[in-house]
Amino acid sequence: MAENSLLVAAIDFGTTYSGWAFSFRHEFEREPTKVSAKNWSGGQLVSLKGPTCVLIKPDGQTFHSFGFEAESKYADLALDEEHESWYFFKRFKMKLFSEGLGRNLLLEDASGKKLSAKLVFSLSIKHLKDDLLKLSENRISGGGLRDGDIKWVLTVPAIWNDGAKQFMREAAREAGISDDKLTIALEPEAASLYCRHLPVEKCGSDKMSLSKFGAGKRYLVLDAGGGTVDITVHEVMRGGCLKELHKASGGAWGGTTVDDAFFNFLSKIAGPSVMAKFKDKHMEDFIDLFRDFEVKKREIRPDKDSKVTFRIPTVFADLVKEVKGETLQDSISKMAYANQVKLVGDKLRVEPDIVKSFFEPSINSIMRHVRELLQKPVNRGVEAIVMVGGFSESLLLQHATKGTFSNLRIIVPDEAGLAVLKGAVIFGHQPSVISERVSKYTYGVDTIQNFIPTRHPIEKQKVVSGVLKCQDIFSIHVKAGETLVVGEPQTEQTYTTSTETQHAMVIDIYATQQLNPKYTDEPGCHKIGTIDVPVSGSGLGRKVMVKMIFGGTEIEVECTEVATGKITRTKVDFLT
Repeated sequence: MAENSLLVAAIDFGTTYSGWAFSFRHEFEREPTKVSAKNWSGGQLVSLKGPTCVLIKPDGQTFHSFGFEAESKYADLALDEEHESWYFFKRFKMKLFSEGLGRNLLLEDASGKKLSAKLVFSLSIKHLKDDLLKLSENRISGGGLRDGDIKWVLTVPAIWNDGAKQFMREAAREAGISDDKLTIALEPEAASLYCRHLPVEKCGSDKMSLSKFGAGKRYLVLDAGGGTVDITVHEVMRGGCLKELHKASGGAWGGTTVDDAFFNFLSKIAGPSVMAKFKDKHMEDFIDLFRDFEVKKREIRPDKDSKVTFRIPTVFADLVKEVKGETLQDSISKMAYANQVKLVGDKLRVEPDIVKSFFEPSINSIMRHVRELLQKPVNRGVEAIVMVGGFSESLLLQHATKGTFSNLRIIVPDEAGLAVLKGAVIFGHQPSVISERVSKYTYGVDTIQNFIPTRHPIEKQKVVSGVLKCQDIFSIHVKAGETLVVGEPQTEQTYTTSTETQHAMVIDIYATQQLNPKYTDEPGCHKIGTIDVPVSGSGLGRKVMVKMIFGGTEIEVECTEVATGKITRTKVDFLT
């Protein structure tokens, strides 16, 4: 546990940007928010995190670089037309936000070549880990840190499924972080903890601090990152612990949707084939253009009425001429909104309303979802919205939130983009501060029971050891929306052996968003893991008691053989 650790080190592996931070135990005890983090820089863009991109050498195994350095090296290789054999992966985290995730998942790099996702993630985590250790060890006199001195925390979106969380744990293990030294933190929970410790003067212009929220107070955490928007609702408990009121929810509405809109805007001007060639053949200019957009994106204000200027690389205009046989100016003049876009030398001058429109799909989705959440009876009494994550630094998103929810206090902490990372360090020191969560799914076990003609469908009949049974029955342990007390077992169910000679009971764990599933093959039911429980002796009806324990952000299952009292306790294997 963190209490015995000299250092808590957190890695925030984001869709768009990643970073690391740490604090020593004595620093945390003195000032919980005093956290050391790295400053990253690329060109004119200085960031508290670096871009989530990794460059792997042509052998498909050896790490070369990460972040801005990987971007720049790949651009250099592209200039010399030597990039085709290298592997360059960018914004690949969103691949884990999908069903059907398995250990053998492949990722496609910038030029379409494939590598194992586990390898790409583990090499990236290893680099971030080693980079953090280098700086932290400089702070220690008389010798470096031992593995046992460090508690690691890895952040994941709360809306991810259990398989994606396990995938990250296994990638961290391959990166050299042992299971017993790793905690998985949910991003909005980490951000919530950070904001609970912030003094008033660091809570944005409204000067309202969550630290003043006493027992019974409720607030919504809006964690808007690059890829996902993650939303949870918390209630403060006696003693300062936090209780989740509603299961984590959200969607793929993060800041990258704004980048995609800018890319589509340029595609409309120049044509898709020009954009594809520009990205492929002029990578350095492509990267510079989007770094410039990243800076401009952060400056767009709701009241901005002057044009936004983008410097367009000369090769972009040359490509339009080469591919379309017309100048870039001619191409712009044919557009529906030609009077709102002007080319002046190598500068593209764009009316502010067009640039603001890049944000609309994402902001509208977020506002609609938050409104629906706040209308649910379980979330009544929410007094504030806490905005964290890099995209929450957008003044347009802040303006929309304040306008839509004018009856609530809106808290945007200083350095909102670092709230998750710094909160993850706090979570590593105080993992028990989250006392109750809400189950996102109904969890249960696939069972066979005696067939009852008036209750069970005929197609479920199966003869087992001469007895007519009903198969595929969903034996519920936890229902979606049910409150889970951290560390305490949920409903206990007893299962029996179905053959006389079996030496193990294979228990298949299922999950669904339905509240009351009857059978495991109903639409929406997914097998999420399997546990083999050894059973001794012989004969029918040997009993095993099964209970699920939601000890943290992952699930453990405890199986007790009734006859011997022998306990098998294991984490569910969610990956195929």
